[in-house]
Amino acid sequence: MACLFALGLWQFGQGAWIPAKAWLAQGLMAHAWTRVAAGASDAPPWPWADTQPVARLSAHGGEVELIVLAGGSGRTLAFAPGHLAASVLPGEAGNSIIAGHRDTHFSFLKDLQPGHRLEVERGDGRRYAFEVTAIDVVDSRRGSIVLDTEQPMLTLVTCYPFGASAPRGPLRYVVSAALSRGAPALRTASRD
Repeated sequence: MACLFALGLWQFGQGAWIPAKAWLAQGLMAHAWTRVAAGASDAPPWPWADTQPVARLSAHGGEVELIVLAGGSGRTLAFAPGHLAASVLPGEAGNSIIAGHRDTHFSFLKDLQPGHRLEVERGDGRRYAFEVTAIDVVDSRRGSIVLDTEQPMLTLVTCYPFGASAPRGPLRYVVSAALSRGAPALRTASRD
């Protein structure tokens, strides 16, 4: 009986580890983001990190707020959404791509709809509002995301389907958003 209890406790711990790590990492990254927003050029969230915050992503009227790290490696995505280096920074002409895990940080994507607003604040204080224009499920073996666009675009990508038990499937859930019309393309945050 004690062995079964210990095994059950171990299984519970294994299942809780990924969400707990993601939650703890967001706290450390929020502290690093404060340093970036204050003008620090190098602000890793922990001493051995090979990445740093580049943006803060908000959705659902601020209910979802995530620090975005530079890079899209598995190490980076284990802790936060990652901005893919091959893409432009949010707000620049071209497509800015941010990837995240479906079972942690990007689980909220399933609730987005065309017309919903996403906000991005970059480390340099510039803020942009984007409007979701399309949501697609694509096969990563057959499709790709366009990087060169004339207008600033934001693309959020995660694995699909949500809640799948098998990792590394080929399907991707792709949320495309365009810079909001009628809103200033560029607002600078105060650095007080």
